[in-house]
Amino acid sequence: MQLVRGLHNLQPQARGCVVTIGNFDGVHRGHQAILARLRERAAELAVPSCVVIFEPQPREFFGPDTAPARLTRLRDKLALLAAEGVDMVLCLAFNRRLRELSAAEFVQRVLVDGLGVKDLEIGDDFRFGCDRAGDFEFLKAAGQRHGFSVDASTTVEVLGGRVSSTRVRQALADGDFELAEALLGRPFRIAGRVLHGQKLGRQLDAPTANVQLKRRKVPLTGVYLVSCEVDGVIQPGVANIGVRPSVAGDGSAHLEVHLLDFAGDLYGRRLSVAFHHKLRDEQRFASLEALKAAIAADIAAARDYWQSHPLMKSPK
Repeated sequence: MQLVRGLHNLQPQARGCVVTIGNFDGVHRGHQAILARLRERAAELAVPSCVVIFEPQPREFFGPDTAPARLTRLRDKLALLAAEGVDMVLCLAFNRRLRELSAAEFVQRVLVDGLGVKDLEIGDDFRFGCDRAGDFEFLKAAGQRHGFSVDASTTVEVLGGRVSSTRVRQALADGDFELAEALLGRPFRIAGRVLHGQKLGRQLDAPTANVQLKRRKVPLTGVYLVSCEVDGVIQPGVANIGVRPSVAGDGSAHLEVHLLDFAGDLYGRRLSVAFHHKLRDEQRFASLEALKAAIAADIAAARDYWQSHPLMKSPK
């Protein structure tokens, strides 16, 4: 899959493609249905498929402190899009210049002059352009003028409700990982590189992998039963994600993973952590001894859980 950052980096051979536009946060089953249709139309027209995304996401640009936590960082989103068979991703910087484009200017510069769009697959609730003035009917009319077709994506429902990134975030907040997996089509994961930390876990008889988050916000906090694939082997474990209120820190969220019965060096490696079950909320302890006892109890609970829920297959 080709990644193009900005219209100025588009090459002439990229023109003439089937396009969809959106945040694609989580690349959930609703997104997967759009991408399946994108592949189908690209095959019918014998042209490449292209997904247009934005960095930062528009809500992050307008309200960085109030925007929802991302389900996937850009790197993970790109990997998921590649796995769905997308030929090209055009990543546009969402800045003041882009925000001030009118709907007509966006169509002309991005879709017509930039991508030479042949077909546009889009949600019928999609809004774009300055003050969100552009909508599905605007695109239909623009397509008639510029010679490209516009198709509305079909809403996907799972367990009685529409699949959306918002619904996935709510499932995670509720600790409903079965629902989150049903909406995503895979277990929810957070991936990052293992960094050196304070080494406090060793003092507490529970060495942990400090997984780099690189996120302003995280979509869940607490203590969870998790699993990771290391060298082709699924390793069950327990993880804490949050601000570590019992330890002096920087106030940022951290992800610390203890793998049961694992002995090895993970520093510098990229770890993908799958979340399966919530044990408890993150809490502040009065002493390191109290924290140590709580961690021991979490590990014991994790052992009991994994004995009755063995991990028999590799991650999806």
